[in-house]
Amino acid sequence: MTHVPNVLSIAGSDPSGGAGIQADLKSIMACGGYGMAAITSLTAQNTHGVSGVHVPPAAFLREQLDAVAADVRIDAVKIGMLGTAEVVETVTAWLRSLGTRPVVVLDPVMAATSGDSLLEAGAGRALLGLLPLVDVVTPNVPELAALGGEPVAHTWPDVLDRARALAAAQGVLVLAKGGHLDGPECPDALVGVSGVVAEFGGRRIDTADTHGTGCSLSAALATLRARTDDWGWATRLARDWVRGAIDAAASLDVGQPGGHGPLHHGSALWAGAGVPRREAELDAWWEDISDLRESIDDVWFVRALADGTLSQEDFAHYLAQDSLYLRAYSRVLNGAGELAPTLDEQVFWTRSAHTCLATELSLHRSRLAGDEPTPSRETTAYLDHLRSAAGSGEYRTLVAAVLPCFWLYQDIGARLAAASRPGHPYDDWLATYSSDAFELSVREAIRWAQRAARAAGDDELRRMRAAFEASARHELAFFAQNGASATGHPGYHRDHN
Repeated sequence: MTHVPNVLSIAGSDPSGGAGIQADLKSIMACGGYGMAAITSLTAQNTHGVSGVHVPPAAFLREQLDAVAADVRIDAVKIGMLGTAEVVETVTAWLRSLGTRPVVVLDPVMAATSGDSLLEAGAGRALLGLLPLVDVVTPNVPELAALGGEPVAHTWPDVLDRARALAAAQGVLVLAKGGHLDGPECPDALVGVSGVVAEFGGRRIDTADTHGTGCSLSAALATLRARTDDWGWATRLARDWVRGAIDAAASLDVGQPGGHGPLHHGSALWAGAGVPRREAELDAWWEDISDLRESIDDVWFVRALADGTLSQEDFAHYLAQDSLYLRAYSRVLNGAGELAPTLDEQVFWTRSAHTCLATELSLHRSRLAGDEPTPSRETTAYLDHLRSAAGSGEYRTLVAAVLPCFWLYQDIGARLAAASRPGHPYDDWLATYSSDAFELSVREAIRWAQRAARAAGDDELRRMRAAFEASARHELAFFAQNGASATGHPGYHRDHN
């Protein structure tokens, strides 16, 4: 979807602004949507709890829904607090009346973060009748138990089993959430009829500022699904965004001590990171070059390096070209340090440039001797690309261009080292690129590149992705270039130009 999605929140109102439609509208905007709201109930609440609930006539809720649908294209609907069976049935009837059904995410709000009940006892059965009209339901652990008519689960495997049973019974996707479980980890999973579709790990964030977390997550999910057309990526982006908003909650000053403060819905936007975008996620870049990475694994050089059959002559030829590459690459990394916007980034890229010469080139010096080699066509093309990125003066584009050399080498080195036999003839090369120190360096390079991508505008982001993908193609060509015999290697059949 290229346009801004219109997202309708059907939920209750929280006058303290942390949950309900207030949280939904903030979440929708922060995730790149245009927010609308049909109010199901009015609450008197704050960060300490709910002191009163007023439910307007259900007929007026239907009037709100019909007014929006008559005038505005609705791309996604987030359903939150419904409160009574009559309200649930009103929303169910309205959804059935729509000619084209939008994306629908249901947060089955049964209790506030404070523990106060927000759903009448008789409304649970009506809520089950709404589920067949829903794409994803996002229950917490107690809500999942209530919807399935089961005792509350206390382990993550049990939560997944309950989610799978609910998905099969109702024909919906279930976003199972581990926030109510004990332990240092806080897992979540998108579960379908056949089982887990996508699972997400992460540390538990130690904070009491969780007011409105479920509301915010479900609103973000509805918005991002309308923008990405992919439930897996929408869930991942929504979850990462919510975790960032929880992490930043302490910077707000809302509520008295002892309560549950709200999330900082605007934290990413205020920090200049923009709205969540799959295009800006480095894991998506890595996923998108999966065919290219498979091609690298199939290159004659990598196959022979892996099983130890690579000739000393061909390895020396590779090292000679790599020594030329690394000398120039170190200068490019220094250029990234000069353009870096922060001292920490400057230190990292400058230190990495030094490592190229002081550490990695020591591997080449120990195995090489003789005259300076002539750069191959592949080496020249790769370095021209990197120098062009450096010459652009765009820090973010340059960081994207240098990243594949870090990431691909660590990926290849770690996998080859794990599968290598004792006494491998090139174990010094494998050790260099599978070392803990190199892995830490790669993680830091990814971190800075990820930060740059999330802060980039659309045009700059396209240049970053183009630079990253071009460097990855150059890595493939570099590995696939002719060996010392210069006769080619027929064991590699894929087009890498």
